[in-house]
Amino acid sequence: MITQIEDYFDKGCGRCARFDSDDCAARLWQPGLRMLRAICLEAGLTEAVKWGHPCYVHDGRNIAIIGATRAGIRLNFFNAALLRDPEGVLARQGQNTTHPDMIALNTPDDVARLAPVIRAYLAEAVAYAVAGIKPVKEVGAIDLPDELVSALDDDPELAEAFAALTPGRQKSYVIMVNGAKAETTKLARIARARDKIIAGKGAMER
Repeated sequence: MITQIEDYFDKGCGRCARFDSDDCAARLWQPGLRMLRAICLEAGLTEAVKWGHPCYVHDGRNIAIIGATRAGIRLNFFNAALLRDPEGVLARQGQNTTHPDMIALNTPDDVARLAPVIRAYLAEAVAYAVAGIKPVKEVGAIDLPDELVSALDDDPELAEAFAALTPGRQKSYVIMVNGAKAETTKLARIARARDKIIAGKGAMER
């Protein structure tokens, strides 16, 4: 994966074989991605590379992350459950995503047309970050460890993959994480398990 921000806009994220080729989605949608980047920077957000993508942060808290697929441009919000979405533009990344958290932008014209909405949603997300407000943890059949909740909040790809797991596989990771006492050990176990979760496997599967 890339580590330099400019590489994303010039070459792509580095996560697949299409990196630095004309077939890369980031290259395909480069004009729109650069427009979206400018909007995020104009909002006063700090730019960083996370998970191979441009991530926009305020005071150490992730606000949004941008990327591209073959279908178009995506702006994903962290802690999207807080957003009111008065314009009805937020969509779910997948059928297992709990809350609508993504604005799909299919062309640069979409970015230009929705720029005022994007600015308003970014400002709302920043306001929650400044106030220290986070979504209320939803009660479900599986009580996730705080360390796992934080890891999922910080990694949209991991969150989507974890949500797609069967309840039994999810529980296997809860047991694995809770089997450690120290927070550092729990975090290390989550980091080691990432590839398995992305692959749709349970903690005990090979």
